[in-house]
Amino acid sequence: MSKNYYELTYILNPVLEDEQYDEIVNRYEKFIGDHDGELDETDRWGNRKFEHEMDGRTSGYYVNCYFRAPGELIADLERTLRLDDEVLRYLTLKYDAKMMRHRELQRKGAVPSILDLQEETEEGEDDDE
Repeated sequence: MSKNYYELTYILNPVLEDEQYDEIVNRYEKFIGDHDGELDETDRWGNRKFEHEMDGRTSGYYVNCYFRAPGELIADLERTLRLDDEVLRYLTLKYDAKMMRHRELQRKGAVPSILDLQEETEEGEDDDE
């Protein structure tokens, strides 16, 4: 069975306790593992303020994870996320070859920072003046 590489970002209700966040994140990691998926990395971004109010909320707890899995897993996973009252939003991305190259650079820490690029751009603009 062929497996694709995915990135899943989901936003949890911001009023939960730390133990509840752990429980939910562990539940989805186990879900992926139990359905023939291979978890690569889970990154908890924590509570972040929304740019725009969403369902009467102004912030949420962000979790981002990377995993390899068969395509059939995604429909089941998204159905489970949709039914979970603590999940406000989710987004699943299937990586193509270009995204995989970017992911490899991320792992090596070789992706240039946006701030570095902005500084270079600003320095270039200063030189023109």
